[in-house]
Amino acid sequence: MADAIQVAGAIICIFAVTTLLTWRFDPLYSIPTIGPSLPLLSYIGAYRYSKNAREVLQEGYAKYKIFKVAMLDQWVVIVSGADMNEELRKIPDSHATFHKAAEDFLQMRYTVSNSVVDHPIHIPTIRGPLTKNLGVVFGDVVDEINAAFADTIGSKLHGDEWISVNTLMTMAVIISRVSNRVFVGLPLCRNEDYLQIVRQFTFDVSRARFILSWFPKSLKKIVGPFIPWARRATQKASVHLRPIIEDRFRKLEEMGKDWTDKPNDYMMWIIDEARREGGSVQTTIEGLMVSNFAAIHTSSNSMTQALYHLAESAEYVKGLREEVDSVVKEHGWTKVATGKMWKLDSFMRESQRINGITYISIMRKTLQDTTLSDGTFIPADTLVAGASNATHRDPRNYENPEVFEPFRFADMREADGASIKHQFVSTSPEYVPFGHGKHACPGRFFAVNELKLMMAYILLHYDLKFEGEQRRPENWSRWHNVLPGHRNVLVRRRQVVAT
Repeated sequence: MADAIQVAGAIICIFAVTTLLTWRFDPLYSIPTIGPSLPLLSYIGAYRYSKNAREVLQEGYAKYKIFKVAMLDQWVVIVSGADMNEELRKIPDSHATFHKAAEDFLQMRYTVSNSVVDHPIHIPTIRGPLTKNLGVVFGDVVDEINAAFADTIGSKLHGDEWISVNTLMTMAVIISRVSNRVFVGLPLCRNEDYLQIVRQFTFDVSRARFILSWFPKSLKKIVGPFIPWARRATQKASVHLRPIIEDRFRKLEEMGKDWTDKPNDYMMWIIDEARREGGSVQTTIEGLMVSNFAAIHTSSNSMTQALYHLAESAEYVKGLREEVDSVVKEHGWTKVATGKMWKLDSFMRESQRINGITYISIMRKTLQDTTLSDGTFIPADTLVAGASNATHRDPRNYENPEVFEPFRFADMREADGASIKHQFVSTSPEYVPFGHGKHACPGRFFAVNELKLMMAYILLHYDLKFEGEQRRPENWSRWHNVLPGHRNVLVRRRQVVAT
């Protein structure tokens, strides 16, 4: 018995010494840590980061140029400041890649399928034909915004009475319709069964990603197949999508370049991309579902945050309405008109600066050992990112950074003549809600047009306020993901005051 105890003790000692030596000689050891870094104790830091990412990242940003935070499955190296954001952007793709970083953060391989990771056909489709054809789809977006708001809010309003609206869910309903007017067109974009499926898919992917974040890398492959929600949603959506896509595949095979009335729409563009990649009908379906995830998840959160600012402070409404009114009267509901709405553009950009959808940005995963300009060594297979929220609240970048100033960027555009630099869609080392550089969000051009049009419609048709205390709810987070706190907004038909 004594010998067995001695053997067990020796094994434990060897394990402890081996673990400590591995930790001590880890290439990331010399990078400062926010929270404990010792084996096992680092999980305490990971738990704190999962609950209070903003505070953890702000602490590191204030103390260090480069630091690391713990997740349950890996360390994430964070760079601080606009200069380091720019340096991270410039790391060549041969040394660090955005796509591998996104795969790690989103866990799409386990939550959706392997093909959306190996053949991300939605990315070149969004970056290429969708962005180039914003003018082509613009009229459809305007039409669906009018119809969607009328159905979801307008039909419930009577006289000058106020109604209570679940902000996030209502925005998700409207955005799913507007986005799918572009993605799949009429009549499917108004099919409530299909829309419920794609909205649920968005929440299912987020829920599965959150669950997987609590498991180490070695267990994700085991746990992933047992989280079937998003895959089930894809199967349900395929009942609606497959017949349409199969018909288009068949016509392409039969007619090729002789298909004279070939549709010029997003579904056709993503089919063309799938065929170039050697993909199938199923690949196309999954590409459309991931397109929905990107559009509904981010835009719903962004619209909710902006509406909270609008409901909180009625003094912003007058200036915004006057601008939208005058521009629409002169240019109609056109792409030219949205480009001239500088105050509205600034309002939306400032909302993203203060809130955003994530506390980190410019994500990269190193493919080979990399040394940064200050001499910090980053080994291969390491996740690196910039601290976006801390960057946006840095007084070196913005005056009164903690204050929501709705027309901050409109004033900046007029002051320095940089009309493009400070518009909502633009990125810079100081402004990174969409990332920065060639891997910045490819869908931001479509999303910005959609969000501005929706906000313009709201301003011209509705009054908003909170019930009771006129304060927006605090944001909350899951790891580095920012989520708007839940609060209903009161809505009524716009009351036009006689002058």
